[in-house]
Amino acid sequence: MAKIAILTLSDRASAGVYEDASGLGVKECLNEWLLGEHEYVYEVIPDDYDLIHRTLIRLADDEKCDLILTTGGTGPAPRDVTPEATEAVCEKMLPGFGELMRSVSLKSVPTAILSRQSAGIRGKSLIINLPGSPKAIKECLEPVFPAVPYCIDLIGGAYIQTNESKMRAFRPKAKEKK
Repeated sequence: MAKIAILTLSDRASAGVYEDASGLGVKECLNEWLLGEHEYVYEVIPDDYDLIHRTLIRLADDEKCDLILTTGGTGPAPRDVTPEATEAVCEKMLPGFGELMRSVSLKSVPTAILSRQSAGIRGKSLIINLPGSPKAIKECLEPVFPAVPYCIDLIGGAYIQTNESKMRAFRPKAKEKK
């Protein structure tokens, strides 16, 4: 069974100033795209580098999450430190994820060049930083998600099966589970 963390980074949402629409948006996408058993670990924490760093390590090492999706903290503002915390905990960075997300976003909004989404691997966990805008969540996650299940296969994580009518994951023919 796949274990998926949804980690929202927001000072205001963590303080209860408003509801976390971004984290819920991530979960809605996954519920539409995934088949099979999977478990969510959901948390909302402030934009604090040390707390993000510790939480990512805990989700990967202790909680054994196969996929960790963060939302928020990827802009240029001083408190936007999610990519820095992610890079600090990862053994390998996967720049193609951020490149594709920005490329897709640029078709909708010119400020996408300010986004600093990234992705990396810690142990058997794939960590992907998504933007904090609920509208941008699906826009950015949809184009990169076809590569996610195979990436998790390659790093030794749980098998993630998608609903092929909603989200077609790419796996080389020899790697498809029968």
